[in-house]
Amino acid sequence: MIAAYGAGAVFTPYSAAKPVLDSYRDRLPEQLRNPNEAKWAAWTRAEDKSIRARLHQGELDSLANFVLFGASFTKQPRIKIDALSEANKSGLVQARIDDLVSGLRNPGENERLIFIRDLLRRDGIDPASAEAGKFIYSTLARNLQERRTLSERAAQAKPASILDRASVFYDRGLSLDTSILPDFSIDRTLADLKQRGILREGQVGRVAVIGPGLDFIDKNDESAFDYYPPQTLQPFAVYDSLLRLGLAQPGLSLSILDISPRVIDHIQRARERARKNVGYEIQLPHDVSRAWSPDLSGYWSSFGEHVGGAVKPARPPGIFSGLQTRAVRVRPDVVLSCEPADVNIVLQRLNLPASQRFDLIIATNIFVYYDPFEQALGLQNAGAMLRPGGLLLTNDKLPEIPSGVMRQAGVTVVSFDDRDPAARDAVGWYQRK
Repeated sequence: MIAAYGAGAVFTPYSAAKPVLDSYRDRLPEQLRNPNEAKWAAWTRAEDKSIRARLHQGELDSLANFVLFGASFTKQPRIKIDALSEANKSGLVQARIDDLVSGLRNPGENERLIFIRDLLRRDGIDPASAEAGKFIYSTLARNLQERRTLSERAAQAKPASILDRASVFYDRGLSLDTSILPDFSIDRTLADLKQRGILREGQVGRVAVIGPGLDFIDKNDESAFDYYPPQTLQPFAVYDSLLRLGLAQPGLSLSILDISPRVIDHIQRARERARKNVGYEIQLPHDVSRAWSPDLSGYWSSFGEHVGGAVKPARPPGIFSGLQTRAVRVRPDVVLSCEPADVNIVLQRLNLPASQRFDLIIATNIFVYYDPFEQALGLQNAGAMLRPGGLLLTNDKLPEIPSGVMRQAGVTVVSFDDRDPAARDAVGWYQRK
């Protein structure tokens, strides 16, 4: 584990970044033109602060999604994006904002309302004031304009391959949203790697998950639920898949690398409860109107069986008609094997001895938030934490550097709905030389 071996995050040394700097010499930020060690040190510290500042914008995006789709603070109907104009004219948007502001005055034990209350206070807004409603409305308006901008960028992008999603989010707030779909993609990729003989039984002893996310409320209405506490899925999903596929060694350790204080605190609190022999509950809602492939449905039905056991799921409110529910309680020993660390993958790496480097690193929906230069830096940092032959699995096409330590070894395509060719994901395998 990270703490056990005294590993800490360090900024990428200039010598390690130089191959990337050389490859991007004509496309470097102004502060890095004619780079040297001093310029590199100054830029990395400033850029680290800039990247972390994007977390706040992502939190505001979550607030906007909560206004539209949340059901824990209002009895008003939820608002679909394509019906937003009519909802605004009818007063439904304002009614939901009014109910949210009312909820902020008396949040009770609603973790989402408590978070939003504190978020407004950090921005100098009194949650009980009229200004709170105006701030929330302006946040929603900005978010909707950003959605339109991102949609236009995506329409203009010309991906070179199925793995190339193009970095349309390079200046967007860093979102913590998560769902079961990326976990299914990783599960199918691990099965593919085992079938091809690239991963063998009992081979994986040390794993890292970069930016696993926190299920606050999704940006898509069909998977946006807030009737249960915020939760993280991917660390336990990866652990579960590795055990089920027989790829994990006894005593598997899993590191969670993130820059979000919320995610790190969430995992730390789960570990504190686990020390008291309290497991971690995961709610698994599924909107049956959303078509899934038989493989995805089977994955949902068996999720968590190797890291815990089924428990009674939280009861969803009546607004979620046709919702299937499952819940799993992860064993305390599994929770304690997952340890978080504050690491900015673009600019930092863990200082690991060779014997303790990772066999496998997972990073889904992470690199899409960065431009190619930052992606190339992140790929090098991931490589520095992998043993020779170790794998980084990510659903983004990353730029390889000729003299770098990583190369793309292949890709797995995963279907979410056999009837819809567009409902799919692709996971690239990047291997340490």
